[in-house]
Amino acid sequence: MVEMKTLTEITVPQLAESLVSATIDKWLKQPGDWVDIYEPICEILTDKVNAELPSTVSGTLVKILVGNGENVPVGTTICLIETEATEEQLVENGTASIGANVATNEAVAMKMDENAPMRNRFSPAVQQLAGEHNVRLSDLTGTGLGGRITRKDVLAYVASGANLSTSANTVQPVSTVDPRAQVRSSGIHLSETPRLPKIEIKESESPGRGETYIDVTHMRNTIAKNMHRSVSEIPHAWTTVEVDVTNLVVLRNKLKDEFMKREGINLTYLAFLLKAVVNAIKDYPIMNSSWAGDKIIVKRDINISLAVGTEDSVITPVIKNADHKNVAGLAKEIDELARKTRDGKITLSDLQGGTFTINNTGSFGSILSYPIVNHPQAAILTFESIVKRPVVINDMIAIRSMANLCLSLDHRILDGVICGRFLQRVKENMESYTIESKLY
Repeated sequence: MVEMKTLTEITVPQLAESLVSATIDKWLKQPGDWVDIYEPICEILTDKVNAELPSTVSGTLVKILVGNGENVPVGTTICLIETEATEEQLVENGTASIGANVATNEAVAMKMDENAPMRNRFSPAVQQLAGEHNVRLSDLTGTGLGGRITRKDVLAYVASGANLSTSANTVQPVSTVDPRAQVRSSGIHLSETPRLPKIEIKESESPGRGETYIDVTHMRNTIAKNMHRSVSEIPHAWTTVEVDVTNLVVLRNKLKDEFMKREGINLTYLAFLLKAVVNAIKDYPIMNSSWAGDKIIVKRDINISLAVGTEDSVITPVIKNADHKNVAGLAKEIDELARKTRDGKITLSDLQGGTFTINNTGSFGSILSYPIVNHPQAAILTFESIVKRPVVINDMIAIRSMANLCLSLDHRILDGVICGRFLQRVKENMESYTIESKLY
């Protein structure tokens, strides 16, 4: 049986409809290195997110065609990978051409089941999910087309507990210490120590002046361009209201422990805010719009962009169709997007389609802020820190849990009257939570 070597071209994929180019940030593999299928070969930068580009085949990287820092259009060949396949296998699969090496190499790597020809074809989403739960895909039986393993199959396998035996040695005991007890804060809902940016600083070329230089990263440059565009094109105005969230604090304290046991995630105040905002947008749909020159585009879907900070940047992953979710569903979406963002696993699809932005500045103890509108949206709302303050109620002084909601708006689309009414509706929704309010 004759072994044949073929070259496979790895190209910049079309990760999103709006993506036209990408920058090669860093090569993770060098010529001569062996590459497994789905193993990352380089890091690419786009206007939306940084991502690792996985190989579509197994083989030896023989040539790099695009260097670090180069920006190339989608579809450009960036490297060549040499793969091995038998002549018999190439004939059987009808793939004597270079362009069809993916199926051939998968056939070489693992024996194919005739009754399940797709058994060993794994999507990147399945690979990622399996890695997160320490699941060996070879142990699973696929229920998809041609025996292909789907995300549903992986989740069902995890739910059955069959993967526990392989991961028992890596399970860490759950701490019984409340991490919030170790954090000093004047705000009620600051739940973690603020992270510090990891910055590479270069010493000044002028000795004795005490200057340092910080290289501007691609992500920081993108943020700078977007912020400059927003403040240059959008005439900003802002307004704020004070909200009594005492009942909400009591409600969350009542439900948070049970929610943690049931869902395994923290029940944050932000989930309740999102529900209040979404319901207010339903009453005032003009808040869910964008400027288009001679038209104002009012979006039907309510997709909430959630500002999430990492050590060195802020990005806005999107909760799609937020109006279709209850408080519990929103809490799970918030936790998943925040975790993916901080772990560097956010995708382009997670960042697209936002129609209104919410920022939880109160998590840092802020009590008043002036946010910049997330272009091309019409408004952004910040949720400030919850603090106990003396408040006059019926000519009597009471200690209440209070928070500020700050709204920045595009004055081309929105005026003070509509925004004032919108904020009052959000305030009413927030103050209408009671001890009997439901999460599901």
